[in-house]
Amino acid sequence: MTGIVVFASGRGTTLQAIIDAVREHRILASISAVISDHDDSGALERARVSGIRAIFMDPSLGKERFYAGIMQELARISPEIIVLAGFMRIIPTEILLNFKAPVINLHPSLLPCFGGKGMYGMHVHSKVLESGARFSGCTVHFVTPDVDAGPIIVQKVSEVLDSDTPESLSDRIRPLEHEAVVESIQLVLSKNYTISGKRVIRKG
Repeated sequence: MTGIVVFASGRGTTLQAIIDAVREHRILASISAVISDHDDSGALERARVSGIRAIFMDPSLGKERFYAGIMQELARISPEIIVLAGFMRIIPTEILLNFKAPVINLHPSLLPCFGGKGMYGMHVHSKVLESGARFSGCTVHFVTPDVDAGPIIVQKVSEVLDSDTPESLSDRIRPLEHEAVVESIQLVLSKNYTISGKRVIRKG
């Protein structure tokens, strides 16, 4: 069965949504491994509980050895798709160019707004609120060497409330993130799409 590798740094709520979707056959694939840069991450614990190979890559080894270790693991697994689900590190161009598997990323805003270097997690939600934007949401996109600039696969929209804090906005968008990731993984695996400019278009 097709293999998915998920990268995650934090609690792993998006990973759990992927695990659940695989179990319920909404994603027609298996999860080969979960890779995290935090040995105590919730993502690794969720992987272990679900019987999925959990891999800790230690960033204290230095950037070169850290990413070399990731490349070795990916070469060993040979995944069909790589999913960045709350992974707080930029994937080097070398990794993108050396593996045929598409790499997709979940971003907590409606790209191209509030994207780019330094824009992740609560930083994004804070900037959305500071801007006065009335709508936000999430984006799943293909990863390219330019940060947050790859073709958009799926976007989900949420209203921004006057009472919102970064935390409340994040909480309201999180279920949309889970929907978007699951939908995107299955679409990419199905290969039932084309890319037009900066957007993925579903066929049929």
